Amino acid sequence: MAGRVKKNGTKNIDKRLGALRTELDAVQGDMKDLAGDVADVADGRVHVAMRNAENVAERALRLAEEAAGHMADDVETWTNDNLDSVRESVRAQPLAAIALALGAGALLGALFMRR
Repeated sequence: MAGRVKKNGTKNIDKRLGALRTELDAVQGDMKDLAGDVADVADGRVHVAMRNAENVAERALRLAEEAAGHMADDVETWTNDNLDSVRESVRAQPLAAIALALGAGALLGALFMRR
């Protein structure tokens, strides 16, 4: 009778192990599906983040271009406003203007001749 209990006990354990293997296979399949779903969601979020970053970069570029345009306009206005006073100074003191131009040229020449 002890032999029969062992045989039934072994069959019962085999059934349980078989059921456990089936459950583990099902869990493994579910985990693979879950991992695939998470990857799809993450991929979608990455694409959204990339689009948002591109939009921010394009807006920053537009703002920088506008700022550069405004600065160029401001420099042009300042130059035009002060051009008459510079002309008057050059006409009033031509030798000083020539000396200033010569000094600026010598300074720039010395800077550019350095290697």
